[in-house]
Amino acid sequence: MRLEELLLELSGSNPLTMSVIGGLAISLFNAVGALPVLVIKNMPQKASYVGLGFAAGVMLAASFTSLIKPGIELGGVIPVLIGIALGAASVSLADSVIPHLHAVIGREGVLTERLRAIWLFVIAITLHNMPEGLAVGVGFGSGNIREAIVLMLAIGLQNVPEGLSVGFALLSQGSKSRLYAYLVSVLSGFVELPLSTLGTLAVISAKGTLPYAMGFAAGAMIFVISDEIVPETHRLGHERVATYGLIAGFMLMLYLDVILG
Repeated sequence: MRLEELLLELSGSNPLTMSVIGGLAISLFNAVGALPVLVIKNMPQKASYVGLGFAAGVMLAASFTSLIKPGIELGGVIPVLIGIALGAASVSLADSVIPHLHAVIGREGVLTERLRAIWLFVIAITLHNMPEGLAVGVGFGSGNIREAIVLMLAIGLQNVPEGLSVGFALLSQGSKSRLYAYLVSVLSGFVELPLSTLGTLAVISAKGTLPYAMGFAAGAMIFVISDEIVPETHRLGHERVATYGLIAGFMLMLYLDVILG
């Protein structure tokens, strides 16, 4: 795979450097996805929900093909199951404690009046992006470069419609300008870069934790899909198009896993 050769050449086969490159790549996908915010007045709600559904489908397939399945092959099913439970519980705890705002679901977490609605929304985006960055970092820390690249591309692709949806959602929440909405959307995506590095550091510092880490990242992403993305896309009567988007994302991830894996 040419991309694998290029990554190895740039990183010198250092997994930490690869995780930085991978984290930067998926963050840039998010930045590219948000670009239409600068020139388009608004986006049809259906298109936004198709994009979010697509992101959910990619994340769902990636959780199994790039994290759960390899984790079981490495350490057996029990460590992966423990990791899944811990990952879901961690995101659930953060979701319950940290104040944030969803476009449709509304406010969640500890109630506060000190944060403006737009920043509550940004926090929600950041919470959503954290498991994705962590997953990419764990992938590169595993040493299976090809599988990690597939995961990086998958997360990157689903970041494109996410960046687009986030930008327009920020405008709808009263963002000051298009440029402001774009920059905030981009910055919220860059949380994936340090999380990617953290995931790799955790794995390479204790190789025995790899199956747990893979399960943890998968559990965190699956929780976000079920608790955040699906409810967000199924509350205003657009669940059918969101479901089509999810299936399309799921199919694309399976295809990438076969041709690149």
